[in-house]
Amino acid sequence: MTVFILCVLCGLILLVWSADKFVAGASAIAIHYHVSPLLIGMLIIGFGTSAPELVVSVLASWDGNTGIAIGNAYGSNITNIALILGVTSVISPIVVQSQILKKELPLLFLVSLVSAWFLSDFYLSRLNAFLLLVIFVVLMGWTLIQGLKKREDPLAMAVDVEFTTKTVDVKKSYLQLFGGLFILIGSSRLLVFGAVGIAKAFGLSDVIVGLTVVAIGTSLPELASSLMAAKKGNTDLALGNVLGSNLFNTLAVVGLAGFIAPLKIAQEVFYRDIGFMLILTLSLFAIGYGFKKPGRISRAEGVLLLLSYIGYTIYLIKSIKG
Repeated sequence: MTVFILCVLCGLILLVWSADKFVAGASAIAIHYHVSPLLIGMLIIGFGTSAPELVVSVLASWDGNTGIAIGNAYGSNITNIALILGVTSVISPIVVQSQILKKELPLLFLVSLVSAWFLSDFYLSRLNAFLLLVIFVVLMGWTLIQGLKKREDPLAMAVDVEFTTKTVDVKKSYLQLFGGLFILIGSSRLLVFGAVGIAKAFGLSDVIVGLTVVAIGTSLPELASSLMAAKKGNTDLALGNVLGSNLFNTLAVVGLAGFIAPLKIAQEVFYRDIGFMLILTLSLFAIGYGFKKPGRISRAEGVLLLLSYIGYTIYLIKSIKG
């Protein structure tokens, strides 16, 4: 048991560290080649911080641990909205000024509904997984085209201030990119090995471990980047991290994991966990969109998000004891 716990702890530490280096290297290289700040914000930062979820879920699916794969993806979405946005908005209320993000809020809810519909028979086939990947490619293409038309969008300006003022060392950036990716894969292997070992030792399902320990661990890069953005007043960037991550998890992570190995889930996972994710996503759309004015996630709403996460976690723990 000690070995498995050490594997999880070391895996999480290396995972967070390597993901940070991977994103930093990719961002610096993009800046060097004069890539649009909006593309850096949406693709590299938003999706790069989801690299741990992708690698962990893909490796877990490859090894036949589909419970960890699906639990990690949807558990990370829950963590991103309830815990990360909750904490971030308590520190600094999030005002949604970016028109790109306002369009992504309803898109995320619709995408979550489609994903849940594919899993409504408690099974994700390779065909449905492939369709998720196709939707991901189409949506990203559309979003990027829309984003490039709005060069003065607040999200692009926030990224420009955050990253393009830095001096770029190209050799160091490539080392960070590929070194971070290599360690990211290795640490993910270590984390999955330890998580599966703990699950078997305590008689827990892979899904529960994926929803809790693994999901929180793989969401730490989003937490760190969102908190830093909030402290600097770049709340659009903080929200963009979460929206980009959740879109990536719902479409690319679940899609790739399901394409590697069709995913079977228990009824309780669909109704309890995916259902809760849908409720959170709908509430985020409702409070963050702002139909005739800028959307806003206040401190009070942040507290409610945090309380919902605590309640959900307590419910999971009770279900384990039951």
